[in-house]
Amino acid sequence: MDRTLPAGIEEFRDRNWRREGTSRIENVHQAEALIEKLGFISCLTDSRQPGPSLYIAVCGRRDAVMPHNVQKDPESSHTWILKDELVRRGKVWYGKLARSRTMFIAPRMIPYFRAVWGVDRRREKARLSPASLAILKVLRKEWEMGTADLRKESGVVDRKEFTRAIDELQATMIVIPSEVVYAPKFTYIWTLAEGRFPEEIAVKTDRQTAFREIARSFLTSAGMTWPGELARVSGLSRPEAGLGNRALVGEGYAITPANGFYRLTDLTVDM
Repeated sequence: MDRTLPAGIEEFRDRNWRREGTSRIENVHQAEALIEKLGFISCLTDSRQPGPSLYIAVCGRRDAVMPHNVQKDPESSHTWILKDELVRRGKVWYGKLARSRTMFIAPRMIPYFRAVWGVDRRREKARLSPASLAILKVLRKEWEMGTADLRKESGVVDRKEFTRAIDELQATMIVIPSEVVYAPKFTYIWTLAEGRFPEEIAVKTDRQTAFREIARSFLTSAGMTWPGELARVSGLSRPEAGLGNRALVGEGYAITPANGFYRLTDLTVDM
């Protein structure tokens, strides 16, 4: 499939996704502003994967590629430091979501992502694994806890089983990391999402609206999408992404210049 986009679209993305050296992300305040503007972005993906990411915005280059030795790479290290600051400040959502994507989400987009992937409390016993339920029981009593203590208190002592359970609780948007601690040893502090984002968690919306608004958020900054791109960036299935994009066409926000491609109706760039 030809995924080549017009030069004007790539330049439009350069501006919005901070893929230009003059507008690269340097501090946590700029990072928060970028996430709020775009709605959702990946954390450490590079140019080999579609969509905006914090790492690419830190590099300020369209063709940024993550090196093998990330520990000695200043751009990778700076992205990691910003990620930790963003988690600690708690003004944007951070977690491992659908298909193990580690993403940042602006608070305004949380209700839409939860409508697709969230699990309401009344459905937890039917949807979550026993290990996830054990961890959740402890967190609802203690509110937040480090990895080692949480493994011990929950009884989920096997590392692989614990990791799978924590990943499930993140993917269903119930638990998020609230802090990263490096001394005396590296660990995440885990907490309930409803504690950090109570207003956003309380908002209810339907899945069709969620598909449309996730599609709108991406298309607004991307300008144009190729077949399957929204699904790969957001974690939606391709049918779900298609429903979202077609809803934008239905309201006149987007047009379809070719099968599977969608473009902002009012976009004025050189094509």
